[in-house]
Amino acid sequence: MAVNILVCVKQVMDPETPASAFRIDSSTKKVVPAAGIPPVVNGFCENAVEAALRIKDAEGGSVTVLSMGSGFVMDVMKKPLSMGADEMILIDDEATLELDPFGTAYALSEAIKGAGEFDLILCGRQASDWDNAHVPLGIAEMLGLPCITLAQKVEIAENGLLVHRTLSDGYEVFESALPAVVTVSNELGEPRYPTLRGIMAASRKRPVTKTVADLGLDDSRLSARLQTLDLYIPVSESDVEIVEGEDEADAGRKLALRLREEKII
Repeated sequence: MAVNILVCVKQVMDPETPASAFRIDSSTKKVVPAAGIPPVVNGFCENAVEAALRIKDAEGGSVTVLSMGSGFVMDVMKKPLSMGADEMILIDDEATLELDPFGTAYALSEAIKGAGEFDLILCGRQASDWDNAHVPLGIAEMLGLPCITLAQKVEIAENGLLVHRTLSDGYEVFESALPAVVTVSNELGEPRYPTLRGIMAASRKRPVTKTVADLGLDDSRLSARLQTLDLYIPVSESDVEIVEGEDEADAGRKLALRLREEKII
């Protein structure tokens, strides 16, 4: 059974950005991109791309990647194409930077409607910039589709979809009809590395680029429902006490006594 899959991905600030390079504009309550550190594709989104490609390898079909934002770095955004995705659609518009999760879900759901018929929509479980995990659920609700979250395995079954949903102490198995929305977690496993052939093929592909205006959206549904009251870097205060001794054994004994004094052990 050939399966047409759409994967939503997001360009985010590199989560490995050192704290010394992290800045916040207090007037706008926004994170200032770190100079010299390029963005990346959200890690959970890469897991979703990998899940789509595994299904494509097993069943055939196509994988389309959809992203929305502004200031896309094409060397970054083409990574899903170099991994093996077939097509990419970019909603490139500065207006999207002002959308909250509700507006984002609405815009993406409308973009999906205009992109064609898909059997399965995959998303990362959450984005590493805000960690909201709201958008995939909103997409499912607005498209009227079932949604299964935190997938560690996604397969096409005889009657539709078979998903292993991760739990803290194992997993549970869900079946669903298609089409459906599934959010993918890192328990799926490491995404594949792009091959040289894949990188060369991706360099020849041109994403379909649209703006918010092209989607014909209802402006009243783009109004923010969430408000950021404050955004700041937490202050970390700690006291360090160095315990020394004549040798390692003596230092260890004194450390144990000190920890007992503080009722830590």
